[in-house]
Amino acid sequence: MAEATLRTAPLDKARVLTWLQAYGVYAGVAVLLIVNTVITPHFLTAENFRTQAVQVAPVMIVALGMALVIGTEGVDLSVGAVMALAASVTALYLGYGLLPALLVVALFAAGVGLANGALVAFVGVQPIVATLALMVGGRGLALVLLPQLEDLHNPTLASLGSGDLLGIPYLILIATALALLVAFVVRRTTFGRQLLAIGDSRPAAQLAGLPVRRVLIIVYVVCALLAAVAGVLATARLQASDPTSLGNLMELSAITAVVVGGTPLTGGRVNIAGTVAGAVLIQLLTATLIKHDLPPSWTQIAQAIVIVAAVYAARGRGKR
Repeated sequence: MAEATLRTAPLDKARVLTWLQAYGVYAGVAVLLIVNTVITPHFLTAENFRTQAVQVAPVMIVALGMALVIGTEGVDLSVGAVMALAASVTALYLGYGLLPALLVVALFAAGVGLANGALVAFVGVQPIVATLALMVGGRGLALVLLPQLEDLHNPTLASLGSGDLLGIPYLILIATALALLVAFVVRRTTFGRQLLAIGDSRPAAQLAGLPVRRVLIIVYVVCALLAAVAGVLATARLQASDPTSLGNLMELSAITAVVVGGTPLTGGRVNIAGTVAGAVLIQLLTATLIKHDLPPSWTQIAQAIVIVAAVYAARGRGKR
């Protein structure tokens, strides 16, 4: 009997870890919803859910790009700087019209992504080092272009940030559409399979004749473009461009959402549904602390605990 107990104990622990890896993020969201329903006044209101969804949209969009990069066994620390750069460029070129401003934003973001991808794919710099350089340089460039907060007065931009379609805010519709598009690319396209193969084993992918460098560059460009979209949407919602604070610590929130959502840092796998749930979990956690008058520093501590828990649960989870 004692032997049977000893044999089943490790098995049960393994089953629990496997369950946490697959469904832990969804359980976390459910627990936060239940807790807030009980202890947070006016939580179950349409206006509150609308607010939470609007606030989580930029984090979700950035996390989608981060998931692709992490899927290649990389990381992009420059996403927050790209958001700030997008805000600065939007303010500078908005006088020419929203569409020209967005095109210029896309060019700047693509340039940052191209630089990140080239450093990783051609120069062989570690992703964390390459993107760290662009994180510092990108934020500096954003502040050079626009040193201080600037209010924006553009009806089209304002409607993008606060408008809705059939009662659903544009920000939520855009974030949802991008999540579905990224999920389709990862699951149903050749590019998605190549991305996962590179993350699984880059040497093996090279030996198989896959276009490793091209895929890596595209992944980093897409990640930067998604960060720019998040920056424009955040600017539209605030109706102001503030490169000094916009996107601060966004890279940490995005990485947390991806890791908690079940995408391993070792690459080779991308969980888009989990990433979306991870972003929602972070937003609910932050909103819970704010609604109960806890200082912002507690949010960072809570995120650190979530990261440690996710990394612990992911122990032994290899690549695909």
